[in-house]
Amino acid sequence: MKITVINATEIKGITFRAKEMFLEQFKDSAEITEFYLPKDCPSFCIGCKSCFLRGEDKCKDFEYIQKIDKALKEADLIVMASPAYVFHTTGAMKAMLDHLAYRWMPHRPSKEMFTKRAVVITQALGAGEKSAAKDIKDSLSWWGISEIYSTSFKLMSDVVWDKIPEKKQIAIESNIKKLATKVSKIDFAKPAKTNLLAKLKFFMVRMMQTGLGKDNPEYLDFKYWKEQGWIDKVRPWKK
Repeated sequence: MKITVINATEIKGITFRAKEMFLEQFKDSAEITEFYLPKDCPSFCIGCKSCFLRGEDKCKDFEYIQKIDKALKEADLIVMASPAYVFHTTGAMKAMLDHLAYRWMPHRPSKEMFTKRAVVITQALGAGEKSAAKDIKDSLSWWGISEIYSTSFKLMSDVVWDKIPEKKQIAIESNIKKLATKVSKIDFAKPAKTNLLAKLKFFMVRMMQTGLGKDNPEYLDFKYWKEQGWIDKVRPWKK
């Protein structure tokens, strides 16, 4: 089993600890690859649209993005962990997700994503943990992932673990370990099911790509969809 982890910050604080609690269940049975932001994706997307119009290899930050993209495609489970910064995920995580916009369904999604599973872990000092999780889930779902698990919690106290009330510590650990146990019982030899919403998105985009292809057969996204067989009868969630 392969797990790819995206850490939204390099700081080894509460979010790091929560992620480690979750991974503890898998450390003896999985190959775990971790990325720490912004170290492993240090630059902002500048909106040049090169990835959309000319190909992802034309991105100024391709040397970083290709490593992350490869690890995500190879993973059986994707784990994304982020604290909430002003009610949202960190700027570093958002920058990485922006770089992967070309993997959204309206562009050039990886067929592997339609049968993957993901876990999102977020926390906030006071509030915003849910909206931070949504920031990440939006991209995961538009990549094609249907089976997304999440756990979010408020600290409502200090940002240092040892200063958090014991009752709160126990509650956090309990929720994370329950999720880890649930996920560890999944048979990862079987692909995740693609839900109806993901299929509806796919067919809507297929209609859009078909129309764009009629107007411009050389349009990069259309050519990709055509090469995958998706304009015809091939579907990414079927072998």
